[in-house]
Amino acid sequence: MDMRIGGLASGMDIDSIVSDLMKAERLPLQKMNQDRTWLTWQRDAYREMNTLFLNFRSTLTDMKMSNTFRARMTSSTNENLVSATASSAASLSTYNITEVSQLASAATKVNNASIFTDSSTVDTSKSLAELKSEFVYNTFNFKQGSVHRQSVSAKTDSNSFELELQEGTAINDIGEMSVKVGSKYYNVVDSNAKTPDQLKDNEVLVNTATGELTFKNSISKGSEIEVQYTTDFQIDTMTTAEEGTTIKLSNGGVVEEGLLLTIGDEKYEVNDGLVYNKNNPTEAVGEFNKETGTITMNDDNKIPAETEVTVKYQYDYTSFRIGAHTKDGFKDEVFNIKATQSFDSMINEINSADNGVDIFYDDVTGQMTLTRTETGNFNGDEYDPDTGSKNYGSHEIVTSGEFANFQMRFNYAEETGGANAHFTLNGLTTSRTSNSFEVSGVSFNLKQTFSDQTVSVNVANDSGTVFENIKEFVDKYNELIGKVQDKLQEDRYRDYRPLTDKQREELSDRQQELWEEKAKSGLLRSDNTLSSALNQMRRDFYSEVDNSDIPSMFQHLASIGITTTSNYLEGGKLEIDEAKLKSAIQEDPEAVEDLFTADSSSYEQKGILQRLTESVNNVMDRITEKAGNSFQTENQYTMGKSLEDMDERIEAFEDRLAQVEDRYWRQFTAMEQAIQRMNSQSMYLMQQFGGGA
Repeated sequence: MDMRIGGLASGMDIDSIVSDLMKAERLPLQKMNQDRTWLTWQRDAYREMNTLFLNFRSTLTDMKMSNTFRARMTSSTNENLVSATASSAASLSTYNITEVSQLASAATKVNNASIFTDSSTVDTSKSLAELKSEFVYNTFNFKQGSVHRQSVSAKTDSNSFELELQEGTAINDIGEMSVKVGSKYYNVVDSNAKTPDQLKDNEVLVNTATGELTFKNSISKGSEIEVQYTTDFQIDTMTTAEEGTTIKLSNGGVVEEGLLLTIGDEKYEVNDGLVYNKNNPTEAVGEFNKETGTITMNDDNKIPAETEVTVKYQYDYTSFRIGAHTKDGFKDEVFNIKATQSFDSMINEINSADNGVDIFYDDVTGQMTLTRTETGNFNGDEYDPDTGSKNYGSHEIVTSGEFANFQMRFNYAEETGGANAHFTLNGLTTSRTSNSFEVSGVSFNLKQTFSDQTVSVNVANDSGTVFENIKEFVDKYNELIGKVQDKLQEDRYRDYRPLTDKQREELSDRQQELWEEKAKSGLLRSDNTLSSALNQMRRDFYSEVDNSDIPSMFQHLASIGITTTSNYLEGGKLEIDEAKLKSAIQEDPEAVEDLFTADSSSYEQKGILQRLTESVNNVMDRITEKAGNSFQTENQYTMGKSLEDMDERIEAFEDRLAQVEDRYWRQFTAMEQAIQRMNSQSMYLMQQFGGGA
């Protein structure tokens, strides 16, 4: 860059002079930036219009739904006995229910007595181990092992998967396993009992040593296989962060027998709450709390930092199964409950399972009930309410395992089997598993049994809802027309150009706001694209729908009471003669529907909604071609290309201004240098003349 001299010789303020000269030079650039800002505003205004048309297109899509014009209403001669609702698929008809001999009910299983010796003193927030002595049958023994729950994701279509068993452990008992894919439960079969080709569709082979699962049919990619199981041991592995004496296991209720502790290379065992080194079993080196699963080493046997510690052990748990016959088949879930879990936690776990059964404990009587979550019979002969037959050969709810059958006392529980609803509809005696069911688009709800009367359910056209749907559509159309028309008629203030940065500095925030309101006004005034769209949409409404499926008297919008307003400045807004529209809907609802929705390849035969959809799509395409959208780059639409061109021109002009400014400085610098030389020469001459005197 050339050296610039700022008036040292001439005494002139060169900086100010050049700055003033450049102000004049920058005037075209200022206009170019203002033009670019205005074009950006106009592009955004087009996009706002496109959003309006997009929202209206959604309204058109909703209007084409069958329930818009086929809204149904139902009436029952006795709502206390039978109620009903109808979808748009329901035909206009009457249904007569002459008898409901039995309502559908859910199967229940009530145990025969309190599970605790004194339920009034039991704290169910305590663990099962703490409550063991409180059970009526308190002689039961917990099992020993480790409880696991694992989810396996099918990464590909396959029929073979493998559980991640801890090294050195094996699955305890397949009777303590449940395997579920989605909502389907599989019967677990030991791999020693069958070969894969002998499997049934609802069975899964399990290798208890490796944890391999083999299904008969391939499990689809993306499926989740939920597995609950127990293993013979639990192995906790950890590395100490710092020197210490305490090891906390991941479980409590630990069994001392068989526990093996490895610290580094040393092995330890536990006996009567004391920890011994296997190489020196006579001297205790620590203590063990089996209830909390805490090992505490003596101070002189501290565990060094960064030492690997492994504990192989068992803890107490109990296992039982609760299942039910459901509409999706038999669901049989295993519950492996740790002895350290609370009674309340066990109840919550049962109720959270997807096995079709809820459990309830009554803390007053100490009794428990199992209730199926759906009504109906899904397992053979029904419970007969007249004879009281329980039909134990057709249990709906099934329990197994010592804890469920004896401690919770469901072994001799009183079971009421699930019953179907039995009724007579239009002379046909039939049944359903639920009191709520659907017939040909009509949803019935049976509330009470009866046999001495007829309940009639009438399905009629809901003309009031159809009217409101059409009225709402007209309102949204008028709203669209109003907003577009406002933009077309908006005043343009050409003297109010976009503000420059310098102008903004001179105006208050309120003054800037008022200025921009004027500057942004009229961005789309008399726009041809929008004007053409409104004209086409008016034509879509006004043109007769010449379709043979529509009676002649219903082929024009005005014939059903919808016409344009008398104010031409509103751009073709619609108004409704409510009485005439309601009359048309009641007289011939199908014709009104066809007037709006008829489809054809011919414009003349298309319904109003089909025409409008095409027109809206066309104007949106034209606007997008012109103004683009937020997902497009500038070179993909017309205005964007103009903006790119303006950017290039602005950049080129800025380069030219830099050259002009540099030229001014070179000229003034040359002038300063010339003056400086002249001053030097003058000084030299003065010195010479002065010296001669």
